[in-house]
Amino acid sequence: MKTLESEHIVLRAIEPEDLDFLFTIENDESFWEVSHTQTPFSRFLLKQYIENCHLDIYEAKQLRLVIIEKSSNKRVGLIDLFDFNPQHRRAGVGIIIHKNFQNQGYASEALKILINYSFLTLHLHQLYANITEDNHNSLSLFKKHRFKNIGIKKDWILVNGKYKNEILFQLIHEE
Repeated sequence: MKTLESEHIVLRAIEPEDLDFLFTIENDESFWEVSHTQTPFSRFLLKQYIENCHLDIYEAKQLRLVIIEKSSNKRVGLIDLFDFNPQHRRAGVGIIIHKNFQNQGYASEALKILINYSFLTLHLHQLYANITEDNHNSLSLFKKHRFKNIGIKKDWILVNGKYKNEILFQLIHEE
């Protein structure tokens, strides 16, 4: 078995032909709350982003991977390591699944692969995720993968004029 692959999916680096998929995901306003986006992205800006995706995680401090469903070769989502800190051996995790592919197990499979990659290949000590308390699917996903609720950030996210609490989840690698 390959490092970034499972029975049903592959996590791979972003390629130039992913531009339309990125454009669709990044400009879907229903995802803006979780991605902390407030304005749309142009194709030009996303093309520039793709051109710089070759940077190593140690240089860019992030890694964004496309989630590919193996049998159909369709892009189903994106999974990220962000705020990568090699000194303290930690990174944040973010995941977005396209609406057409949600609730089919892709997020869980992708997260499992990313956790293993983070701990066994990147030798990270911990991963964390920030999830609003009303995002029940993400809460279930991260709990399923043994992330622990370590605190609540009160009134952390302002959405449509109302504040939401954000829960901080952490997974420590027991070496």
